[in-house]
Amino acid sequence: MTTSLPDTTPQKTTAVAPPKQSESPLGQLRHRPEAGALIGTISVFVFFALFGGEKFLAPAGAASWLNIAAELGIIAIPVGLLMIAGELDVSVGSVLAGSSMTLAIVSGYWGAPMIVGIVCALGLGLLVGLLNGIIVTRTNVPSLVVTLATLSGVAGLTLGLSRVTTGTTSVAINPDPLSKALFGKLIAGQFEVAIFWWLGIAVVVTVLLQMMKYGNWVFAIGGDKESARATGIPVSGVKIALYMASGFGAALVGVIQTILYNGAQVANGQSFVFNSIIAVVIGGVLLTGGYGSVFGIVLGTLTFAIVNQGIYYTGWNSDWASLILGILILTAVLMNNTFRRLALSYKPRTAKKA
Repeated sequence: MTTSLPDTTPQKTTAVAPPKQSESPLGQLRHRPEAGALIGTISVFVFFALFGGEKFLAPAGAASWLNIAAELGIIAIPVGLLMIAGELDVSVGSVLAGSSMTLAIVSGYWGAPMIVGIVCALGLGLLVGLLNGIIVTRTNVPSLVVTLATLSGVAGLTLGLSRVTTGTTSVAINPDPLSKALFGKLIAGQFEVAIFWWLGIAVVVTVLLQMMKYGNWVFAIGGDKESARATGIPVSGVKIALYMASGFGAALVGVIQTILYNGAQVANGQSFVFNSIIAVVIGGVLLTGGYGSVFGIVLGTLTFAIVNQGIYYTGWNSDWASLILGILILTAVLMNNTFRRLALSYKPRTAKKA
């Protein structure tokens, strides 16, 4: 009986090439969450550039939609993060008005230093966000219901306390030069300094979302919060932080508007409630959560602002703006679903073993 010995002859091996992308960068763009938003932004810009003429493209025309995009974008970015995490915040309108009146009363009516009024205003936004986050995470009541209650409650509190404190619903202030430069300056007499706040926040949040573990947490929670919790992600803590960021963004816009216009009114900010959600949806974020990008939200905000202001430069009836926005929202939702399916089905081609 003979036994065979194992073959110990060295075998020839071939190195495996690193994964190779199967498409060009332009082709890969269609797999990105902001692909639909980019198409929408380019389309509406070209449309109003053609029909709006030189006035739309002139510095004054560009300032009209960039200023709106900046203020809306400061709120839309944190609202978009919440939507990626599967939550909603519709209280931002009342937070904006409340923080605006807080600054005006503290520094305008009572005469405290501007820094004190600004801190109080931003603190109010953080406090309301903290309250929203705690209620949503502790009670499991839908976030839409919780923040609707907060929207109404903060609005009533702002109105009541303003009348009791000042006897009016409108308060003027006289900002100091530093506050005016930081929050209320008009660059070249037309462009709000809020544009730089908007872009700065977009960069910071992009780094947070794409390059740090906290961004992965946000996407994981939006995809499946129970699975995220099972892997050790502090779901409640992340949600509370996101609600506080949303409140802070609304309060920051309240501060900017108060200093820019040298006063505040209790009715300010209500248009931001649904406009922020519209901009986020146009930007490619799904209402079901787990999908989206900051760049897409910036594009969605820009698209909304261009449509909102561009209609005036065409000479058409401004009532058509609502129709265009309605069509744009429906188109955006359909495109978002399409591009999401493409993104989920995309698998880079790898080289085969020799």
